[in-house]
Amino acid sequence: MFGFTEKEIKIFKALNTPKKIQDFLNQIPVNFEPDRETVLSPRMVLKEHRAHCMEGAMFAAVALRFHGHKPLVVDLTSVKDDHDHVITVFKQQGHWGAISKTNHAVLRYREPVYKTIRELVMSYFHEYFTNHNGKKTLRSYSLPVDLSRFDKQGWMTAKEDIWYVPEHLIEVAHKPILSRSQIAMLRKADPIEIQAGKIIEWKKK
Repeated sequence: MFGFTEKEIKIFKALNTPKKIQDFLNQIPVNFEPDRETVLSPRMVLKEHRAHCMEGAMFAAVALRFHGHKPLVVDLTSVKDDHDHVITVFKQQGHWGAISKTNHAVLRYREPVYKTIRELVMSYFHEYFTNHNGKKTLRSYSLPVDLSRFDKQGWMTAKEDIWYVPEHLIEVAHKPILSRSQIAMLRKADPIEIQAGKIIEWKKK
């Protein structure tokens, strides 16, 4: 199925709920890209047992696909001195949820309780800040992108880096979430929030 081996298919079939997919991603170490920047395919995530947010999002999208969901991801964009983030979105009982691979304490899994993609995205807003100054940095988001558009390019099982996926996410239309006046009025995160934001799940070896 989808070009995966029987062993790989067994893993994906066992991840039959969004919760199980998230738990699986949590136990995979973060890909700190020690040698070079990477965009590992879902197959290579399994092989190398590591993933950063983009790689984790694609892996989760494939796992959901095995169980009848469309492989959908949403791109979250920030200001220049912070990092963008990619989440995998899914729908249950008419509401949106998200699977997220992150090394931080807050930009994580979201229960499927949100009526719209914007509502889901805004659940990340308050904790999306830079630790060095507490500046809230989330600025825009894409509508869900169906990764099946890349099936002919073999994105799920490629051995080489699949840069064309994040490159496409950069190019798609994004919806701004703040006006200039709203940005000007933003309050910085409290010191205790900044301290909590420094909690990480995986440390560089």
